[in-house]
Amino acid sequence: MVAPSCGALRVWGWGSGQGVGGLLCLASKPLCTAAAASKSLNAQELAERLRAQKQEQKAKKVPVLTNPVQRRVQELVRFTQQLQRVHPNVLAKALSRGIVHQDKDLVVINKPYGLPVHGGPGVRLCISDVLPILAKMLHGHKAEPLHLCHRLDKETTGVMVLAREKEVAHQVQELFRTRQVAKKYWAITVHVPVPSAGIVDIPIIEKEVPGQQQHHKMTLSPIYRMDSGKMVRVRTSRNAHVAVTQYQVLSSTVSSALLELQPVTGVKHQLRVHLSFGLDCPILGDHKYSDWNRLAPQKLSVGTLRKLGLPQSKARYIPLHLHARQLILPALGSRKEELSLVCRLPRYFARSLSHLGLKVPSQEPSRDDEAGPLGAQ
Repeated sequence: MVAPSCGALRVWGWGSGQGVGGLLCLASKPLCTAAAASKSLNAQELAERLRAQKQEQKAKKVPVLTNPVQRRVQELVRFTQQLQRVHPNVLAKALSRGIVHQDKDLVVINKPYGLPVHGGPGVRLCISDVLPILAKMLHGHKAEPLHLCHRLDKETTGVMVLAREKEVAHQVQELFRTRQVAKKYWAITVHVPVPSAGIVDIPIIEKEVPGQQQHHKMTLSPIYRMDSGKMVRVRTSRNAHVAVTQYQVLSSTVSSALLELQPVTGVKHQLRVHLSFGLDCPILGDHKYSDWNRLAPQKLSVGTLRKLGLPQSKARYIPLHLHARQLILPALGSRKEELSLVCRLPRYFARSLSHLGLKVPSQEPSRDDEAGPLGAQ
């Protein structure tokens, strides 16, 4: 039997030397079969070589960016990594590492950005899908699935309450429905509201936005309007929902602010609509409600873009800066005292505060969230 041998692969190509015309360059590269290449290697050496090749490939896939804009975009993408594409077990593990509180009745998690609570069109993975897995990770293989007590929007981060038993979930849901749960959100806004504290009490209704991009949005349905300089009460639409939001500026600069929001009611997209259309202070990264007429990346001032380290063409990478900061649950069942649940800010939120020159109140921990295996939030 003839032993396998190595040949040579010869490649002819035109060079670009300085001589007259083009120069022909000849390159020779050994071409060996796998059997010949591994013949002189033992198993350990071959495994080490393969391992080194894999590490080299990984290093090539993540190039070191020198452009500051590219670095900033990469940072935003990494901090807001979509979790719908991972295995359910990996997602459940990530949620378990973000547990804020747990007792015999409740499990409270810090909801990541970009993760929907419920399934729907185009949703690959959601929190409700992994509740059975999360329950088994926390309480053993015989544990019943955890139950949702309320919901947060896909782009909103922060406190989310789960119940171990369905009966407890119904009790907590009733507390939310009857407005017995105190809710506090933090948001970064593009403008600064005037006055610096107040209450927005304007009903909200869902309407279709005409034009080339026909879509539906929530919008204001005020019960008063100005007519010849006089305030006139108008007929309220039966489809409008009562919506009340209390707000307070915690920190501000000339063009941006950190707000604490306390929604009294729970209408869909209430905080985003009241801030954008009621106070003319859209939330940073709210690409849906920054402009009523179209769906497009949020337009930011030159000064804000400069602070964020981004051009307008990259503004679409900015995530929604709305965080469910705190929930206060009243006494429930055997628990005789109210329960205060607080979630730290996600990293992208804290970084934006720093870039914009906004100060974090003293009660907020200074350190960032821990970076998990899925990328830091």
